Amino acid sequence: MFDIGDLFQWDRFITPSIIKIFYWLAVGLSILLGLSSLMTGLGLLFLHPFNGLVMIIVSLVSTFAGVIFARIAAEFILIVFRINEHLGAIRNRGNM
Repeated sequence: MFDIGDLFQWDRFITPSIIKIFYWLAVGLSILLGLSSLMTGLGLLFLHPFNGLVMIIVSLVSTFAGVIFARIAAEFILIVFRINEHLGAIRNRGNM
């Protein structure tokens, strides 16, 4: 992963190493919020059946969208760092 000394040196980026942790935290948060909304929808189902059904559907769709959005955001950050690495390789190849 990364060494604690990497926090104080600027030779290497640590974000690509820890982005997976933030991705899984975002996925877990999305799933927990989705389960909370689902339980609220199930409770609302007994009082107002149509509203409860709509809330259940919206909670499932929003949970799926949250997981997809977390993946897209993580991949975007990784793409930016990969572009930086490739540009550095091109720059180093041009200096020869």
